[in-house]
Amino acid sequence: MATGTMARPKEAVREAVFLWEGRDKAGRIVKGEMRAGGESVVAAALRRRGIVVSKIKKQSFPRGRKITEKDLAIFTRQLATMLRAGVPLLQCFDIIGRGHSNPSMARLLNDIRLDIETGTSLNAAFRKYPIYFDPLFCNLVAAGEQAGILETLLDRLATYKEKTLALKGKIKKAMFYPLMIILVAVLITAVIMIWVIPSFKAVFTSFGADLPAPTLMVIAMSDFFVAYWYVLLFGAVGSVYFLIQAWKRSPHVQRLVDRLLLKPPVIGDLMKKAAVARWSRTLSTTFAAGVPLVDALDSVGPASGNAIYKDATKQIQSEVNIGVSLAQAMQNSGVFPSMAVQMTAIGEESGSLDAMLSKVADYYEREVDETVDALASLIEPLIMVVLGVIIGSIVIAIYLPIFKLGQVV
Repeated sequence: MATGTMARPKEAVREAVFLWEGRDKAGRIVKGEMRAGGESVVAAALRRRGIVVSKIKKQSFPRGRKITEKDLAIFTRQLATMLRAGVPLLQCFDIIGRGHSNPSMARLLNDIRLDIETGTSLNAAFRKYPIYFDPLFCNLVAAGEQAGILETLLDRLATYKEKTLALKGKIKKAMFYPLMIILVAVLITAVIMIWVIPSFKAVFTSFGADLPAPTLMVIAMSDFFVAYWYVLLFGAVGSVYFLIQAWKRSPHVQRLVDRLLLKPPVIGDLMKKAAVARWSRTLSTTFAAGVPLVDALDSVGPASGNAIYKDATKQIQSEVNIGVSLAQAMQNSGVFPSMAVQMTAIGEESGSLDAMLSKVADYYEREVDETVDALASLIEPLIMVVLGVIIGSIVIAIYLPIFKLGQVV
């Protein structure tokens, strides 16, 4: 019987950056950098160029923190400013990379610079790192390269990223404070239930008298906390972890969570305004860059940050593709406020859709600011009242037997 052999797939060679030094054909000392799979690959490539190598050293980068959206926004603004000032592209990457405080970002920019040195276009170099540069970013850079207005589109991209980052910061600010207060309240209640009330329980037992119903209820809750604290702790942590993983992996769960976030009176209103602001800002930026409307809508849905608006964008895109106006398609989706629809209709009629969408984004960003301020002023006293009721009820239940004993004496 003949036996077949299965070829083993080649393992991907991990490339690194090497610093090299040598002499060219004229005997001059030359230096440079090269990304390759090993020192032998660098030496062979340099020999083909007629360079006698004297030193090859692998470039090491210190481990840095995670690359954030703020790092990318600052990089985009710096690159746009330098290109507008006439600095060559490779020199821009060299200056920004060497002066960056985050080694991870410096390493990323160095890799992109080496790609550009080998003849890769800027947008193609960005597309190699989809974790950091989304399709919207790469498509606008490609449009800028083709039209010869790269610095202009990078400037628009920088403005877009800065405004989006500021909007996300406002949303996080609105959510962070109440979540921290709730967490502190839970911790304080747990400490009282697990350590404080058992001490009072021993004192109450020595009274030899019937305890009030509120005190018995608090003691029963304390006994439950003491007996099953590990179940409650791991159950809470496990539930949060499970929900986060389910949200990341399941589009159905994302839609469910995003739909629920749009329901509450104040929080839902905030989420709607933030989604409309980001949606309008993204469409304004892409359409102003000369991207056709149907193609521009490809990047708009994911940028809204809400699965409901992402689904609505697909519906809008299909209707626009068959000749329906953008404003009518937005109205048919049922998720956009009338003000945004009317402004879009005016922009379509006047031929200034990108400007009108930018004004819509500005308006709803201001609305988000006002809603966040109102939410902070509303939540603070509300949380204090809730905490006062919870902690106050526990304290009163603990001291009721002591008051009763004082009346007997």
